[in-house]
Amino acid sequence: MKTKQEKIFSSKTLSYFLQLAETMNYTQAAQILGITQPALTQQIKKLERTVGAPLFYSVGKKLHLSDAGYTMLDATHRIYEILNEASDEIQQSTSATHGDIKVGILASIEDSVLTDFGVQYFQKNSGIKLTTYMLTRKEVWEGLKNNTIDMAIMYLPDDSIKNWKPYKTRKIITEELLFVHQNPKLEKRKKIRLKDTLDHEWVTYPPNYYLSELGKEAYKNAMIDEPQSVAHFATPTQIYRFAKRTGAYAVLPQSFILAHKQDEHIHTAELDPEIKFDLAFVFRKGKDQIPRIANFLKAFDNYLTEKDYVSRLKDINQADNE
Repeated sequence: MKTKQEKIFSSKTLSYFLQLAETMNYTQAAQILGITQPALTQQIKKLERTVGAPLFYSVGKKLHLSDAGYTMLDATHRIYEILNEASDEIQQSTSATHGDIKVGILASIEDSVLTDFGVQYFQKNSGIKLTTYMLTRKEVWEGLKNNTIDMAIMYLPDDSIKNWKPYKTRKIITEELLFVHQNPKLEKRKKIRLKDTLDHEWVTYPPNYYLSELGKEAYKNAMIDEPQSVAHFATPTQIYRFAKRTGAYAVLPQSFILAHKQDEHIHTAELDPEIKFDLAFVFRKGKDQIPRIANFLKAFDNYLTEKDYVSRLKDINQADNE
């Protein structure tokens, strides 16, 4: 029979504590956890009674971690780290051709290449169950940290993560944002200065998306106002269609444009200064030693060796249009 203390130090209680420590807001944390605020408050008070000290304190309406709270936060992170390492160590002895592989994909990424690879991979490895999730950047990092996904496909560099020690990356392709427009006055220009893109309405990724923040930083560094967006969409396909039908300006990854641009009225140009970034796999250290993960990554490398990323995109787009 579990003791009272063992029940209080359950994974659920610790996850409640971690969520509150991240949001520093009882209402927001309760909503994310799917529980009521009184239920969350009760669990935190139980935890505080167990450790014998308050874990949080308030100044006005703002919540802060106490010294005991910081100690608890560090300990909880170390507990999850140990559990994740144990899970990885156990999985390293598993089969390369059987089991689950869970991949989180940043929602703003064109996922057709991974889907095409997944089909081919299943045809050769029917014992592997591949599951993909379209996630926000925050959800990606939570999934990697909590070991609920094996790896992520995302844009880098990502300055929102300060501690990179637990993670490894594997670059897929270096990308560049291209300016997309239907302005006849600009159609012959191979490069467009940022200040020359502000004379028309835009369609962009939602605020706080990686590529939106990347563009915002570029305009800030150029000491000019960022573009005014009339619509936000999560995927490059949605943005491209909106821009094509309305004439709105946009920026999209070069690989997507090379694979999808067919309309002669749609023009593209490099931005000056250029905005570059990497598309990459991100995973916890040791994940690539697990047989089924190692086999998956090797197969993906072979897939892109036969045809590069852009060529794959072109083939997929052509097949979809036939």
